[in-house]
This record gives sequence, C-alpha cells and structure tokens, in this order.
Amino acid sequence: MITITGKNLRIEDVVKVAREGEKIQLHPDCFEKIKRCREMVEKKIEAREIMYGINTGIGEFSEIILSDDQIKEFQKYLIYNHAAGIGDPMPIEWVRGAMLSRINVLANGNSGCRLEIVEAMVEMLNKGVTPYVCTKGSVGACGDLAPMSQIALLLMGEGMAYYNGELLEGRVAMERAGIKIPYLHARDGLAAINGSNVLTAMSALFLYDAERFLKQTEIATAMTLEALKANFGPYHHKIHEARGFKGAIKSAAAIRKVAMGGDLIEKRLKVKVQDAYSMRSSPQVIGAAIDALEFARSQVEIELNGIGDNPIFFPEDNLQLSGANFQGSPVSLPMDMAGVAITMVCVLSERRLNRLNNPALSVGLPPFLTENPGMFSGLMLSQYTADMQVVEQRILSMPASIQSIPAAADQEDFVSMGMNTALKNNQILDNAYGILGIEFMAAAQALDIRRRQGENYKWGRGTEIAHKVIRKYVKFLDVDRPLYPDHNKMKELVKSCEILYEVEKELGDLHEV
Repeated sequence: MITITGKNLRIEDVVKVAREGEKIQLHPDCFEKIKRCREMVEKKIEAREIMYGINTGIGEFSEIILSDDQIKEFQKYLIYNHAAGIGDPMPIEWVRGAMLSRINVLANGNSGCRLEIVEAMVEMLNKGVTPYVCTKGSVGACGDLAPMSQIALLLMGEGMAYYNGELLEGRVAMERAGIKIPYLHARDGLAAINGSNVLTAMSALFLYDAERFLKQTEIATAMTLEALKANFGPYHHKIHEARGFKGAIKSAAAIRKVAMGGDLIEKRLKVKVQDAYSMRSSPQVIGAAIDALEFARSQVEIELNGIGDNPIFFPEDNLQLSGANFQGSPVSLPMDMAGVAITMVCVLSERRLNRLNNPALSVGLPPFLTENPGMFSGLMLSQYTADMQVVEQRILSMPASIQSIPAAADQEDFVSMGMNTALKNNQILDNAYGILGIEFMAAAQALDIRRRQGENYKWGRGTEIAHKVIRKYVKFLDVDRPLYPDHNKMKELVKSCEILYEVEKELGDLHEV
C-alpha cells in the first residue's frame, strides 16, 4: 500500500496504482492539514471575503459575485458545465492516474475542499470505481477541466463509472462499492478539477514506458551492429566521458554490455576503420533522448507533488491567493521534447534497418535479407511499414505547447494544450514499438543469414538472448510469406519488454554504469 503525503509521489507509484491496482492511504498528517484549511475557507465564506470560484463566477465571470443561495448550487453547475469532453473513453489507467495525482494535490491541505471529497476519491481508487471520461476536451490550463469534471460527477452520484468490468450509472457504481457519496459544497467542485492532473498522469505512464523503450533501442542497436560487423571503437567509454553527456555515457555502456563477449567488441574480427553515422553515433543520439526523458521526469514529478490549483489557501497565514498553478506548460513543454526524443531514435532505427536491407551497405548480406533475391523480396516491404510510421511520428512531433488558442472571451488567452501533447506522445510511442520491432526482426534475420553463410563469429551475450526471444515469436524468413502477423507480433513483443527483461535478467540493469 502506498501512503500519500502530498510530497512523495513518483512515476513508479503512478504506474503501481494506475496500472497494477495498488491501494493507497492518506498519511495521518494529511487529515489535519485538509481539515485546518477547510476551516479557514469556511470562516472566509462566512466573512463574505471575495474568493475566486467560491463566491464568484469563473473565467470571464470571475467579477460576478454570487449570492449566498447561489454559492450552495454553484459547484454543481460548475461541474455540469465543464463536463464537456468528447470522443472515446480514456483507458482506465489514465483515469486512475489522474485521480491519484489529484488526491496527492489535495493531500497537501492547500486546496480548501472538505476531507470527505478526498476520502471518497481514495475509496474509488481502492475499490475499483473508475469514472467514464472522454478522451478529448482539455486545453491543459485551468486544469484538465473537461476530463476532471467527468471524474467529479461521481462525487455527486452522477456520471458513469466502470466497476467490476461493467459500465454503470455513477450512483449505482458508488453504491455497489459501498462508497458514500459526499456531494459538493462550496469550493469542493473546483478543488476536484482545477489542475493538470490528466496530462500529468498520462505523461508519467508515458515516461515509464519510454524509458524502457530506450533500453530496447540499445539492445536492437547492438544486434544490428553485430549483424553489420561494426567497429565498436566509437563505443569506448573514454570517447563519451571526454564529451561529458551523461545520457551518451550511459547508452554507450548499455550497448557495450549487450555486445560483451562477442567477437566484434573483443576485436577478433576485421572491421572498417570508420562506419556510417547511423552505426557509430547511436550513443550520442539515444543518449540525448535519455537526457531529455530524465528532464521530463523531473518536471512531471515536481507537478505530481506540487500544488496545482487555483485559488491556493495558506492556513498558517490566513491567506488565499489566486494565480495560475493549473497551467500545464511546465509539463507540456518537456513532454513535447520527450515525444521528439522518441521520434529521433526511431529515425535512427530506420536508418540502421536500411543498412541491413541495402546490399550496397550491408557488408555482404543479401538484398533485403533474402537468400533468393528476385524470386523473393525478403524484408523490402518491412522497411516501407517502418517508414510510414516514422513519417507519422514526425508529423506528431510538432510541439503542442506552442499551439495556444485563446478561450473564455480572452480571459484564458494562453493555454498549454498539454493534453494534445500527452495524446500524440502515446501515438508516437505506439509507432515506436512497431518500428523497433521491425529492426529487431531484421537484425535477427541478418544474424541467422551470417551463420547460414558460414560466418560463425560469436555474438554478444545480450544479442544471443535477444535473438532467442525473437525466435520464440517470429521464425526465420526463408520463403516469402505475409509479414503483417510478424510485424504485429514484434510490436507486441517490444511493448511487453520481454526482450529487455530477459537481457537484464542475465546482464543486470543496462543503465547501471
């Protein structure tokens, strides 16, 4: 069970709760913090102090002061109005991650909602009540208002939710799970929705998967290098230490680790003095992606543990301040870069695939990795499939964080569009699995051809392991066959990380330098 303090949440915790169903509990200190803040808010309401979103309208209506009667009803209509998304339902893990992220914000005791709101959300996570949330509608500022409002509908016993595999009316789901509906009092509704929690949760899950994807690119790189009889001199640790980029040092070490024990890295075979960029600059390219993801991770974890809300209450100072801590740009900008980083390493993967297929570049391998060229086309069309996906990644790599469209009569005249970033990053990564899967398949084909040609040089320990895993799912291409089943199997294999797990089981963490 994970204890929520407001300050200790990491990306791995999001994965455990959102994806694996780990239960959570509030730290005892949080109960007191939340209650103390709520007491202050209620005193300010009684004193008729003007507070945004409590006794005023929101957005362009923030200058309109609400009557006492309106205050009671306003939170309900706020949620109704903002539950304005569109499209297919979000995956359950995205919604659970967003709920966890919001709970961690509220646990800090600076949001002014009642304790009952937080407790209900904790119960929803622990008992498996997951609101039905449309995928599109958030502009990533003022929080992810549309999707978060669909979550908040459950707090009034409304909306829809999944429970025990069924999609039910919100009230029914809450009753079956034995969760008391807290309803919304002053401030509760806005406190439940006013942060970039969906895009942050999606980004956390993306980074977890992307970090493991980059390790697999290093395994594929080593396999292709061995298939192409590469010079491993460019992977010497001194080259990368001389420049100083941490990601490159880490990546070169990982590739060396996979190839360790093989004839090429041990310099037992004759090789070229210098290979093409796609063969010798992989640590610099993959390393740059590692560094980009590390920065994105730091920003996402700050957001996970920060007070993303408006207004924010400081009970120790009897103070409420209205600002813009809901703004998603601190996450959307580095996450745009993270998506670009994945695209970049896939472009490099495709170039290595090209060298495996092209007889002018493949150091003695047959055209398109078929032993009967002309009659058969081998992996010619596999490259087409990889190329299509790379182009789609390039299109999706246009930053969303610069695409602001003003809203709310120009009161909200700059928004992060971070939800667009999160959505397109998922498609970039989905394509990446397919692209790398095709390189893995081609590298395994090339290595087998070398042996069939009598070139029985020894492969690295990691390459041997990866090759065996691949051959569990895709057999050697001796006679042309429809390749889409192989492509899809390889895509799923990369997504599953089985190759990585098996290699690291033998060699240890590839990124432990």
